[in-house]
Amino acid sequence: MIEIEWLAFLKVFVAALLGAVLVVGFYSVGLRLLVRAGRPPVVAPAEFTDAITVITPKEAARAAKAAAKAARKSPLSDAQKRAALIGAYASFVLCGLAVLGGLLVIVLNR
Repeated sequence: MIEIEWLAFLKVFVAALLGAVLVVGFYSVGLRLLVRAGRPPVVAPAEFTDAITVITPKEAARAAKAAAKAARKSPLSDAQKRAALIGAYASFVLCGLAVLGGLLVIVLNR
C-alpha cells in the first residue's frame, strides 16, 4: 500500500505558491515602476514572411512615436523618475533572487 506524506506535500505546495507569487509580483511591480520612470519597454515588432498580419514600417514608427510621446508626458519630476527607475531595478533584482533562492532550495535540499 502506498502512503502519502501529506505534510511534505503541503510544504512543497506552499513553497511553490509562495515562489510563484513572489516572482510574478516583483516582476509586475518592476514593469510598473519602469513605465512610471518614463522608460516603457518597447519591443520592435518582428516581421515574419508567413505571418497572417505583417506590421508595416509605418505602423512600427507610429508605435515608437506613441511610446516616446507617453514618456515625455510623465507627470513625475526628475527625482521621482530616478527613484522609480531605481525601484524598478531593485524589483527585478528581487525577482531574480527569488528564482535563485528557489533553485538553491531544490539543489541543496537533500
